[in-house]
Amino acid sequence: MTTRADQIRDALSALQPIHLEVIDESHMHSRGLETHYKAVIVSAAFEGRRTLQRHQAAYAAMGGLMQRIHALGLHTYTPEEWQAGADVPDSPRCRGGSKHDPAAPSA
Repeated sequence: MTTRADQIRDALSALQPIHLEVIDESHMHSRGLETHYKAVIVSAAFEGRRTLQRHQAAYAAMGGLMQRIHALGLHTYTPEEWQAGADVPDSPRCRGGSKHDPAAPSA
């Protein structure tokens, strides 16, 4: 069975990445399974492009698949940036009230 993460990997392979990670973070959110993802993409296709242009290229590669997920965090790097030790940030806490978020301390 092909998972949504597999479908995302297949779509993003159009960018010819030298490194690609697709992490299903749906468990951190309350919107159900296979809805929230984080992608780390290292590709020469990003050289000379600003962050917005890199993300646009990833969204273009995703095509109609973007309509089937709620969120996709993109972390896009050139091979040089990756080799220099690019830092992939942790994903932020869900603002949608995930059942996995700890309760806020009472005042």
